[in-house]
Formats: sequence, C-alpha cells, structure tokens
Amino acid sequence: MKYLLQLYPGAAAAEFWQLPADEQQPIIEEYLAILESPGVLGGHQLQPVETATTVRVEDGKTLLTDGPFVEAKEHLGGYLLVEADDLDAALEIAARTPAARLGGAVEVRPLVWR
Repeated sequence: MKYLLQLYPGAAAAEFWQLPADEQQPIIEEYLAILESPGVLGGHQLQPVETATTVRVEDGKTLLTDGPFVEAKEHLGGYLLVEADDLDAALEIAARTPAARLGGAVEVRPLVWR
C-alpha cells in the first residue's frame, strides 16, 4: 500500500535555518538517507507557505489568493511518498524523520487507488 507522509517540522524549521551549515548537514543527510530507503518512492521539501497561491473557481471564474488555503500555526513543510507492506512499516519510516524527532509531526495517510 502507498502512504503519503506529510512533514510538519513546526518550530524546528525556523530554527534549522539559523543553525551553522555543519549542524544543518547531518539533518539533510538523514533526509537523503530516508529517500534512498527501500519503499520510499520520493519526496520534496516545500517552499515557505508565503509562496503559496490558492485557486478557487466560483461561478465559472478562477479566483486566486496569495498565501495558503487556511491559516494555521503549523504548515506542511514537505512530503515523502512511500510504499509499505502495512501501516506499521510506514510509521517506522515516519519516526525516522527529523521532523518527527525534532519537535514537529508527521501525518501518515494511506492513498486511495481506484
């Protein structure tokens, strides 16, 4: 089954960019190692939420709004797409992420395939 791991780094994301490069590197290497793990199909870090554009269509007209769809304390920072035998295996990958270990959270959701 395929799972989407949504990475919410929380306050750690802002702190990460304040770290010296030599302290950032081990965290980056952890994500790179996870991306190379069996079952991990891909993933990416997202640009800051301020770069988002929200699209709505009302009465046939496209409406664009700068910024995220919802106001929230924590925003999606990136994602991993994994294929795992079961939820427990996907949760193990989620627990390895720096986002989960450094004060953030990882939401694990099964994908629907029809």
